Amino acid sequence: QVQLVESGGGLVQPGGSLRLSCAASGSIRSILAMGWYRQAPGKQRELVARITGVGNTNYADSVKGRFTISRDNPKNTVYLQMNSLKPEDTAVYYCNADISYYTGISYREKNYWGQGTQVTVSS
Repeated sequence: QVQLVESGGGLVQPGGSLRLSCAASGSIRSILAMGWYRQAPGKQRELVARITGVGNTNYADSVKGRFTISRDNPKNTVYLQMNSLKPEDTAVYYCNADISYYTGISYREKNYWGQGTQVTVSS
């Protein structure tokens, strides 16, 4: 069984910063791509940022220059540093990962989601 556990959300004023963390645990062989998505009320879930196993990144246009995604491979953890936050960044942020895991018999790959963490940007 594999789990993704997020932390770091909260309430912040416009222009402020937050750092989200997502740690993967379980019978993990390797973690391929990891990323962050967000979903605001009444809107579809959207990609915020994604990072591959070798460190290639891509970002939504709306967060380029403000958000930075990084990962610590030995810790199976991905981070999202969010600076210059805006009210429109308010959403539930979800961690996502493509993980190769051991079933006890063989290795398989599966896409996993975290439970989500609320980020609210408001004065």
